[in-house]
Amino acid sequence: MPKSNVLFIVVDQWRGDMLARLGTEGLRTPNIDKLCAEGVTFANHYTVTVPCGPARASLMTGLYAMNHRAVQNTIPLDSRHTNLGRELAKFGYDPALIGYTTTVPDPQVTAATDPRFKWLGDVMDGFRPIRTFEPEKEAYFGWLAQNGFDLPDNRDDVWLPEGDDAVPGATDRPARMPAHLSDTAFFSEGALQYLKGVTPGRPFFLHLGFWRPHPPFVASAPYHDMYDPADMPGPVRADSAEAEGAQHPLLDYYLRHTGRGSFFQGADGRASDMSEAEIRQMRATYWGLMTEIDDQLGRIFAVLEEAGRMDDTLIVFTSDHGEQLGDHHLLGKIAYHDESYHIPLIIRDPRRGHRAGEVEQAFTESVDVMPTILDWLGAAPPRHIDGRSLLPFLEGGMPADWRQEVHFEYDFRNVFYSSPEEELGVDMDEASLCVIRDGKWKYVHFAALPPLLFDLESDPHQFTNLAEDPAYAPVLAEYAGKMLSWRMRHADRSLTGYRSSPDGLVDRRASASSPLSVS
Repeated sequence: MPKSNVLFIVVDQWRGDMLARLGTEGLRTPNIDKLCAEGVTFANHYTVTVPCGPARASLMTGLYAMNHRAVQNTIPLDSRHTNLGRELAKFGYDPALIGYTTTVPDPQVTAATDPRFKWLGDVMDGFRPIRTFEPEKEAYFGWLAQNGFDLPDNRDDVWLPEGDDAVPGATDRPARMPAHLSDTAFFSEGALQYLKGVTPGRPFFLHLGFWRPHPPFVASAPYHDMYDPADMPGPVRADSAEAEGAQHPLLDYYLRHTGRGSFFQGADGRASDMSEAEIRQMRATYWGLMTEIDDQLGRIFAVLEEAGRMDDTLIVFTSDHGEQLGDHHLLGKIAYHDESYHIPLIIRDPRRGHRAGEVEQAFTESVDVMPTILDWLGAAPPRHIDGRSLLPFLEGGMPADWRQEVHFEYDFRNVFYSSPEEELGVDMDEASLCVIRDGKWKYVHFAALPPLLFDLESDPHQFTNLAEDPAYAPVLAEYAGKMLSWRMRHADRSLTGYRSSPDGLVDRRASASSPLSVS
């Protein structure tokens, strides 16, 4: 089979429920809508961990966080783990990357003085960076300066709203940089340059990352006031942050300690104190950032069309994680709520069009993306990974042994910008939770804090914790057992499929159990 192309689009902090194809009324994303019409939209797709670094580690390695163990931003990724870039190179592809992966290098294979330990993350080994944010967004700021934009002394102030009298926070004012110089334009211009420069006939793989709709929540004109805040859905939350926080100590911690400054450049105050009007304005800006990405994707798709490459290019659109957007009085991607973990996944397969426009309801996870891309290219996915190829869904059938639930993890140990361990009274290696969620129940297990149990049919927004109700003890035990079994099945399997025998080394996972020759 002749080699084909892959365009792997990874946006940042895009909620899974915010797609027109899934019923979001008023959101204008015609190019993504067309992608949905020509591909399959996975309605119940979840990242297996948050925030950015751990989520991208799972996305690129196909491993649950319990196996790759890069469990928080700032935590290194062990170099022994293969990833999508390395596997593509084995198969003869040049794994080009535009965007970022937020990967901290392995200190076992470099020095403590490595400058990459000074920032949040770098590009994952195995990818060839074309245009990136890392380190410290220097390439983007240099691009702004090269294009005549006057950089402020504090470079991040480019994301302040326009006007000397602007008040930092949720705003209908435009960002200080024009749309043609936004970070979204920066990445899309890199993609256009790359795609136009690819040697005709040479197969390509491009990881195309966008920072948006990640905060700061400010948009360039005309996207800043494209949507009316009054048309935005209101937040789903308890009557007060204090009432919300009564559900669990971890939730209470984040409600008290998450500041607005991480979401609005220069802002003060708690995120949990935002009014409904502020949240609606923030959501209007968030939608504007989404439409800006869609407009740029239209330019990129047009270049593929003009080059005649849409018919041999797999297009995958997904996000690293979601965003609370004021639901449960929270901003960001934290704790255990679905808004942080439910993410979009659209796959347009030019070889399999009979399911075009359909919505798949099966539970899928971010670890499934890596093996799907490799499988589509004809490269065998590594056998030890946790994800499974989604090609059977594109062909019209769900495997009989497919998972009936999703799983996701969160590690809340101290990092340089958050310190919950002391207040919650947990050790670094106890600061973790794991979730198992199906269509009926959601169980949240903590290593050293009380568990949570929600009935999703009667309480879809998860306000009522049933874990302490004796009537639900059998359900609690059942789902705790399911989680234990899941973890046991997915413990590191890098070498457990091999065995020695009188005839030599045997690979039990191979289709034939004949002895292997080992070089």
